[in-house]
Amino acid sequence: MRVHVADHPLITHKLTRLRDRTTPSPTFRALAEELVTLLAYEATRQVRVQPVSIETPVAPTTGLAISDPRPLIVPILRAGLGMLEGMVKLIPSAEVGFLGMVRNEETLEPTIYAERLPSDLENRQCFVLDPMLATGGSLLAAIDYLFDRGAVDVTAVCLLAAPEGLAAIDAATKGRNLTIVLGALDEKLNELGYIVPGLGDAGDRLYGTVPS
Repeated sequence: MRVHVADHPLITHKLTRLRDRTTPSPTFRALAEELVTLLAYEATRQVRVQPVSIETPVAPTTGLAISDPRPLIVPILRAGLGMLEGMVKLIPSAEVGFLGMVRNEETLEPTIYAERLPSDLENRQCFVLDPMLATGGSLLAAIDYLFDRGAVDVTAVCLLAAPEGLAAIDAATKGRNLTIVLGALDEKLNELGYIVPGLGDAGDRLYGTVPS
């Protein structure tokens, strides 16, 4: 597993505003989209490309185009939806799939309740979007699901992570082609499984609290 923690003052600035409890949902959503676009530059460093011949207004030349099969972007519902536009802006030719996952607040174990993905992921590069890598359970379940369906290369893009979650994913994904790109690596998890200092519940801050 490769881990890249983005180190850029604009990323830290936007994360600071996301962490602020007084930041309202509309601003939070806009900042999350902007931040993901910045993180996507790092996440797509190894995107597969192929040479193409083109004609400029001046002369023929050779450039690069994203290879087939196209990359697949997979936001984990619901909070991952807040990251989707920022990623699609950078690679609009990518396909988009969805994984719906919910965490049991007592056991902290994830369950997949919805899935909308291409039937065949053989030889695909996949980019998983999940704002918070806390215990790592939800993200690990998504990673396993994609590899089991045939993906050969998975990159997870997260706004924040806790060391405990990273360690859990590293231990469970030995030998797999996995990269994790983070806006920041925080201090720890608290007794409720939330990242400290973190930014709270990303889904609630993006979209408001959903009644149970």
